[in-house]
Amino acid sequence: MATLPGTDFKLLRIFASVARNQGFARAQQELNLTTSAISTYMTQLEAQVGFSLCRRGRGGFALTPKGELLLSETLRLFGELEGFERYAMALKGDLGGTLKIGVIDTTVTDPALPLATAIGVFSGKYPGMHLSLLIRSPYELQKGLLENELDMAVGFFPAKANGLIYHPLYREQQWLYCSDRHPCFHQRAVKPAFVSELNVVSRSYWSQTELGRHGFKRSVATVESMEAQLILILSGGYIGYLPEHYAQSWVEQGRLKVLLPAEFGYQSQFSLVYRRGRSRELPLQAMRELLQPGKRVAKA
Repeated sequence: MATLPGTDFKLLRIFASVARNQGFARAQQELNLTTSAISTYMTQLEAQVGFSLCRRGRGGFALTPKGELLLSETLRLFGELEGFERYAMALKGDLGGTLKIGVIDTTVTDPALPLATAIGVFSGKYPGMHLSLLIRSPYELQKGLLENELDMAVGFFPAKANGLIYHPLYREQQWLYCSDRHPCFHQRAVKPAFVSELNVVSRSYWSQTELGRHGFKRSVATVESMEAQLILILSGGYIGYLPEHYAQSWVEQGRLKVLLPAEFGYQSQFSLVYRRGRSRELPLQAMRELLQPGKRVAKA
């Protein structure tokens, strides 16, 4: 990469767009170029790096193994450049651009995560910065960080990814729930062995090992979000885990009940995550400070 002339950043950006859009034709609108022009630029880049980047044909578009590696390095490079630009603007006192934050769902009811207050203070301090807030699964959050589609993320991450820094924030309480439509709701005493055989709904990003860690051999349903989890539990056909803060209003209404908290309760470690090498960037430093456990932030 270091041997390529600076003008080849144009070729790298075209390459990244082609990869993101999975082909020359789909990248036309984004690049405002014809497919023949895109093909010419890609050929130029392949000549400079000395290997083929992609394959096209009846089997569809696909990056070569070396193309995949170059794409990863290209995205890392663009992320570094964007971070440098933000850092330089911050030193000048003119912080702008876009801060892309990802977070898992249902955090809005979590008193341990003052995200809304932190964003309010942050936007008051940096009015020139555009904020993009996305709700994603843990896997999608980590993937977005590695591909520089996100600057930072907050959530629970059962599996850690290389190249990311995980800054612990707090632990979220999770309980196993059944609804008032489930047979267990009105039973005074149930045994752990009996509960572990009930129809349980799990999260799509849980591995079999993670499911077993919570006392279940298999699940009969999977979900992508906590709202979907809640719907299935309320149906009465399943039991499942929910964050305590998210389920509390349903417990107070008499619609949900915790099952054997001592045996099945657990806590999730929430972390603030960003790519390695980006900790010095002022927007990330500011948001990390605002999200510190017990940090009191006033409205701007």
